[in-house]
Amino acid sequence: MSELDLGRFGVWTFDFEHLTASEMRESVQELEELGWPAFWVPELLGREALTHAGFLLSATERITVVNGIAQVRAREPRWTHGAAKLLADAYPGRHVLGLGYGGAQPGIKPLQAMGQYLDDLDAATDVNPAPASPMRRILAAYGPKMLELARERSAGAHTYHVSVAHTAQAREVLGDAFLGVEHAVLFETDPARAREIARAHLHPYLTQKYNIAKFLRLGYTEADIDGGSDRIVDDLVFWGDLDSIIAKLHGHLDAGADHVGIQVIGVEPGESAMPHWRRLAEALPR
Repeated sequence: MSELDLGRFGVWTFDFEHLTASEMRESVQELEELGWPAFWVPELLGREALTHAGFLLSATERITVVNGIAQVRAREPRWTHGAAKLLADAYPGRHVLGLGYGGAQPGIKPLQAMGQYLDDLDAATDVNPAPASPMRRILAAYGPKMLELARERSAGAHTYHVSVAHTAQAREVLGDAFLGVEHAVLFETDPARAREIARAHLHPYLTQKYNIAKFLRLGYTEADIDGGSDRIVDDLVFWGDLDSIIAKLHGHLDAGADHVGIQVIGVEPGESAMPHWRRLAEALPR
């Protein structure tokens, strides 16, 4: 059993990128009142990871805020160290620093770059007081070597856009380390419409070289990836009614995940997924 306990399910979303600060505050406070134990935020569309996390922590009292992920190429290790240290001190046990390389770059080997970043992060020194509650970190990981690094150098791993089969493979590598899995869900019961929306969501990932390599290693064919077959779409986006979506999400837990971060898709930018988060909060175990 992992030492990092985020509960079985949390909210994972890009939606806050489109909200004002006051709207973000109101939304995260409602999610906390609904009983969600963890809230995951990416770093991709504009919000800076550590200030974003700090703002959400300041607006709440209990919910854990997880960076999913803070991109290591976005800031030097000493500043990541300083920011995470302050958050650990100010909000004991409520922040998890999720680190990831954030995509392929020419001439860069992500595994080597992450190892060096962690070396520099661990070597960072400052005059700031040590927090009573320790800083906690996890790594974005997919392949076995990055999963091994996550096991050895952090509390565990965060996976994104993977199948239940991958979760079982990741658990084998991680042993008892934490495994947090993001998974997209879509509240649409018409198969044709659901797959149309899911394909649009998946398109960027199905056309990036490093993601294509990821899916090929997982056993999908080039035909599955090119345009998005029903097979790969249905594995990566759980669609349908509430009961069927929840049953599919439990598949990750059964395969060895400690926690599933649920990303609701099919919501237009500027609109709220809150109605879906309310329904899920009522139906999922606390």
